[in-house]
Amino acid sequence: MRDFTDTRNESTIDELWVVEHDSVYTLGQAGKHEHLLNPANIPVVQTDRGGQVTWHGPGQVVIYTLVDLTRQAYGVRGMVERLERAVIQTLATFDIEAAGRQDAPGVYVNDEKIAALGLRVRKGSTYHGLSMNLDSDQAPWRGINPCGFEGLGVTRLIDQLPKKGLEFDREATIMTLLAELQRELST
Repeated sequence: MRDFTDTRNESTIDELWVVEHDSVYTLGQAGKHEHLLNPANIPVVQTDRGGQVTWHGPGQVVIYTLVDLTRQAYGVRGMVERLERAVIQTLATFDIEAAGRQDAPGVYVNDEKIAALGLRVRKGSTYHGLSMNLDSDQAPWRGINPCGFEGLGVTRLIDQLPKKGLEFDREATIMTLLAELQRELST
């Protein structure tokens, strides 16, 4: 991501990279080791994104947003809002009510975090991005204070769907999220 960002120019097309990581805790620039409660055998990696500590792993989609903000009129805060709206709209397709929070970027369902955001801006462009919990193991969250908030609950899409009588389709969900991201980032 850094290499892509460092070598891009005004004609480089923005990209969205979709990945699923092996289990790892990442500490953002503001990350404090005191929020690592019990990392056990999960590696801890220092990153240059914004934010505190989070977990990435199987069952979670991570989308890196490589966007040239100098071409966009919305700036960093607008970028965060667009990422949140894309997740909120994706969840709305399942009739799940979600919201962002001004005091803690990300997306929440009933005060539990379902998607985390962490960006880095370099040379006027963003990298890093968002992660959304689909059907991940919940145990790793107990090893940290998610995003630096003690007692913050974390949920996943698969736990919300039975309440709506819906079944989980990973690929369809990721494609919906990508479509919402493309729509939000192009306006």
